[in-house]
Amino acid sequence: MTKISSLGYPRLGENREWKKLIESYWAKKISSEELAAGAKKLRLAFLKKQLDAGLDFVPVGDFSLYDHILDLSVQFNIIPKRFADQTIDIDLYFAIARGNKDNVASSMKKWFNTNYHYIVPEWSKQKPKLTNNRLLDLYLEAREVVGDKAKPVITGPITYVALSTGIEDFTAAVKSLLPLYKQIFTELTQAGASYIQVDEPIFVTDEGEKYLEAAKSVYAYFAKEIPQAKLIFQTYFEALIDAQILSQLPVAAFGLDFVHGLEENLEAIQSGVFKDKEIFAGLVDGRNIWASDFTRTSELLKELKANAAEIFIQPSCSLLHVPVTTKNETDLEPVLRHGLAFADEKLREIRLLAERLDGKENSAYDQHLAHFAALQAADFRNVELENLDHVATKRHSDYAKRRELQQERLHLPLLPTTTIGSFPQSQEIRKTRLAWKRGEISDQAYHDFINAEIERWIRIQEDLDLDVLVHGEFERVDMVEFFGQKLAGFTTTKWGWVQSYGSRAVKPPIIYGDVQHIEPITIKETVYAQSLTDRPVKGMLTGPITITNWSFERTDIPRDQLFNQIGLAIKDEIKLLEDAGIAIIQVDEAALREGLPLRKDKQKAYLDDAVHAFHIATSSVKDNTQIHTHMCYSKFDEIIDSIRALDADVISIETSRSHGDIIKSFETAVYPLGIGLGVYDIHSPRVPTKEEVVANIERPLRQLSPKQFWVNPDCGLKTRQEAETIAALKVLVAATKEVRQKLGK
Repeated sequence: MTKISSLGYPRLGENREWKKLIESYWAKKISSEELAAGAKKLRLAFLKKQLDAGLDFVPVGDFSLYDHILDLSVQFNIIPKRFADQTIDIDLYFAIARGNKDNVASSMKKWFNTNYHYIVPEWSKQKPKLTNNRLLDLYLEAREVVGDKAKPVITGPITYVALSTGIEDFTAAVKSLLPLYKQIFTELTQAGASYIQVDEPIFVTDEGEKYLEAAKSVYAYFAKEIPQAKLIFQTYFEALIDAQILSQLPVAAFGLDFVHGLEENLEAIQSGVFKDKEIFAGLVDGRNIWASDFTRTSELLKELKANAAEIFIQPSCSLLHVPVTTKNETDLEPVLRHGLAFADEKLREIRLLAERLDGKENSAYDQHLAHFAALQAADFRNVELENLDHVATKRHSDYAKRRELQQERLHLPLLPTTTIGSFPQSQEIRKTRLAWKRGEISDQAYHDFINAEIERWIRIQEDLDLDVLVHGEFERVDMVEFFGQKLAGFTTTKWGWVQSYGSRAVKPPIIYGDVQHIEPITIKETVYAQSLTDRPVKGMLTGPITITNWSFERTDIPRDQLFNQIGLAIKDEIKLLEDAGIAIIQVDEAALREGLPLRKDKQKAYLDDAVHAFHIATSSVKDNTQIHTHMCYSKFDEIIDSIRALDADVISIETSRSHGDIIKSFETAVYPLGIGLGVYDIHSPRVPTKEEVVANIERPLRQLSPKQFWVNPDCGLKTRQEAETIAALKVLVAATKEVRQKLGK
């Protein structure tokens, strides 16, 4: 009998119970004991669901109260130096992630090329030690529900150190952790764990090449010290960087991604290097929501079975990256709904694939084939689109000329101040929006409410003395979902929530057909806001690459075609804003870096396609219309040439959590356009001091010209509270004025 496994399960819950539990603790509505009890209840419920789905190996340790990498850091005593004297408890845990009144939060980065963010471990002079064997506790708890099907899951030592900051000696850092992993693995094995999943995704990246020798020594150590431990060397998101070497590691099994690393991993299997190894085969896409192609996958399974000691079927990665279940999405068109698979449906898929591989006939398998075929044949997938031949893909003039014309129109001071776009979405805003959606208030009442919020925040911004204003985006639930509700070719779900960072959840729209602009999207609110003030109000749009990367995208056409379709749609909206007199239009590409392939040999094509789509969206504007863009947590030095090639008049980027480390990527000689480096961290509830913000402004001015520098927070302010937002922006404006005075302006 072919066995089935999973790598991890969504934490949020069907109705975001996890998010509500954690935020209740942050709001001091429940005690730490109630938080622990609530978390345990959710963990056990998730385990039971996976057991009932027929899993032979149920992941344990994937559940977290914030982030699984932060869990390891606290467990290993890798506590940032500024928090070092505090008691290790749940409040310290959250303080590292979110900051507190005394200390800034740790850096947050994207988990490889996904929209999940992890908290970066900070090493200094700490001596790693095991503060508690958390994984053992969770394993013993899980056994009460799933018995010997419990499979402990932990990020491996090489990936953990590779994702850390402050490492002076990589080898020494890894070596310092090995006794801790040994203790964890020994105690788990003694408690009955048949397999232990050790996640080492760093070995699907180019960076993994330099850690191959480390892999040999680390896993040889484990094989010698704890030979009884059956380790699964688990990777995902791409193919192994060097299957020839890694296949020789003395581990019981390898977890390989046959969705995103199909060609190379299949070639490695066919070469015979894994013929004596067990393979946990990732055959169902753990990152997208489309039903699997059973015909193709069943053929692939036969090929794998012929070239490995034993095959176990599982998703390609943790199901953390998809919503929980489609069962509540009753409003979706039936052909589309039956063509989707969220986490629970993916577990059903792997069971059906295993049964078919074992020769068992099942009507559910045949029904799945019929649903898949119906979606492929649906006529809503393809429509006639605008010809790209006559679309501008380059601005009329170069930046120097454009800047001169824009300054004549805008009359902005040195170091202009602005925000990224969104303002706090209060409980009142969310309740009013929900009442409108339920039909409890009229369209007019809802729009009057939104206009009142826009006016209130325009006045707040004027009182703060910000230079460039925004309307606040109170009508938008999310910067991508909002556009998905307005463009043809998209649909949105009721409960398709996915964790992004901490308790922050997003609801990605689904791109199921060809994309078109069919109605004004942002005009009404933007033009109304501009009518209230003499200061420029930015039009706020999301760019084609970010819309794609933060959606569940269709996979039946090449990605560059999808980028271009959305670029055309955004171009049409920009034209409406420009015709309405909006002088500054921001086209956010927050997720441009996120979609970057993990292998360098695949990156250029992606970046070229991304830049081209951005040009399609933005190049038709007049020279005196100022185009802004915004990007989130990224390794900007890797893509600086492409960022420059976007030719946006102003880019705003996160830098506060990076403590200014990325400024060198944007030295004047390298980046000659306008730039706003986020001067305080909006993901933390703390209000920065004026001294901190002054320092964050002055540091880049050592390398950047004041003429190209803008001052802004590092991201949108939607998730913050009103009082802290106003207080922080007061500091931002006061700090900017102080620096202007120092510059003699």
